Amino acid sequence: MASLTVENYLKTILLLGNRTDQTTISTGQLAEAMEVSPGTVTSMLKTLSESQLVHYKPYAGVVLTTSGRALAMRMLRRHRLIELFLVETLQLSWDQVHEEAEHLEHAVSEFLIDHIDEFLGHPAVDPHGDPIPGQDGEMRSEISPGVPLAECAEQTRFRLVRVMNQSPEFLRYLSEVGFLIGAHGLVLRKSEQAGLMMIESGGQQIPLSLAAAVDLRVTPEPA
Repeated sequence: MASLTVENYLKTILLLGNRTDQTTISTGQLAEAMEVSPGTVTSMLKTLSESQLVHYKPYAGVVLTTSGRALAMRMLRRHRLIELFLVETLQLSWDQVHEEAEHLEHAVSEFLIDHIDEFLGHPAVDPHGDPIPGQDGEMRSEISPGVPLAECAEQTRFRLVRVMNQSPEFLRYLSEVGFLIGAHGLVLRKSEQAGLMMIESGGQQIPLSLAAAVDLRVTPEPA
């Protein structure tokens, strides 16, 4: 049985790959994401390599093996289903569930996770719009990845489908202005020079930095 640390490393490698569209993840990227030193990461990667969970080459980076990816996807499935379960059944807000899911994902059984999945109606996405892997360990294919809001031109109409930055502070801001998953909006103004954009959603104007808007994924809609 994999340890909590092993599971966290594998899941983080998977998430970094999904976020950056990179197959190989560098030691520096992983150290930053895990908030540990590069030396600590290197030692762990050697252990994971010996367990045949990753392919690791010094100075080249790390790639998940088939078995490593399967375990990482299992942890991701647990995490996202638990987040949705906490929101749907206990009415926790979307900025409260991440840390709780981080703890619970290592303790629950596959039996319980499968029943949570069935209870929730085999949902496609979690509260932040992230796709939930199915029992087969693959992402459910009907999910649209969306495009970064920051890339949308002025007068583009859109629907918010995913929030990549899931820091509690940012999620609380989105909640305060009513900009939640499924919200429709319009890009009013955008300034590359100032690094700012103004959108309209729910009858109000919402200011966003372009840096923040990169982490908001939307699907453009007809004008």
